[in-house]
Amino acid sequence: MKIITLILTLFLFCSISLPQDVKGSKDHPMFNRMPGYDISTYEEKEFEVCNKFLDSKGQPTSAEGHFYYIKYVIKKGERAATEAQINKNFSDAVEKIGGTVIYKHRQIATSMKLKKDDKVTWVQVRTYNKGGGYELWIIEEAAMKQDIVADAKSMYNNINSQGRVALYGIYFDFDKAEVKPESDPTLNEISKLLSQNPALKLYIVGHTDNVGDFKYNMKLSQSRAEAVVKTLVSKYNVDKSRLTAAGVGPLAPVTSNDTDEGKAKNRRVELIKLN
Repeated sequence: MKIITLILTLFLFCSISLPQDVKGSKDHPMFNRMPGYDISTYEEKEFEVCNKFLDSKGQPTSAEGHFYYIKYVIKKGERAATEAQINKNFSDAVEKIGGTVIYKHRQIATSMKLKKDDKVTWVQVRTYNKGGGYELWIIEEAAMKQDIVADAKSMYNNINSQGRVALYGIYFDFDKAEVKPESDPTLNEISKLLSQNPALKLYIVGHTDNVGDFKYNMKLSQSRAEAVVKTLVSKYNVDKSRLTAAGVGPLAPVTSNDTDEGKAKNRRVELIKLN
């Protein structure tokens, strides 16, 4: 994901000491560090699900994509910035380039979101020890690349043996119901499945994890299922009478929602044989 490089302007104080960062670490391209701080912990993953962000009501919400976690600590002998200073610098920087502050928890945590060129970046900053350190969680939102796509034959076999098949190759932007172009390989296989089996009718069922409001997740899962049906009909010429959209939100998990990996598995589209 292309991120617009941002110089984070800090009107605090200057430090001429060289950083003593943990090996392999670096500042995120969007932000300078606060003066006088070193990186003590650094983690970067090509794809991860992170639920450290807060929605407008202060409730945990998740995002997925290119993941960064960076922890900064004040150097020995340096003067720490206040928690309010740290949070204000980050929120001002994000707002300056068109982003928004979603939620601010007193002066110790701020959730932010930047949408630019149809790309979404989530930022969460949290301070601790009265400014003695701060943590950054950043997600450059993207769908995980599905390296293995279920083909029409395997879909048919699963539907016959189990009555259903779970698909992870249909993509949506976070909190959206528009089917992304990356979904085409899987949608093409669904159209093949229906073409090769003229009597087959299917429920297209949307599923979510358990993060967020229950009623909202039910509505989102229904909207996503309807979007899949619409795409199959309009783009792949599937007979609409053979498809029925349904959304069950978080009601049918395939595994526990206690971990990010579990949540990712529970967010899916299923095909169920319609008798």
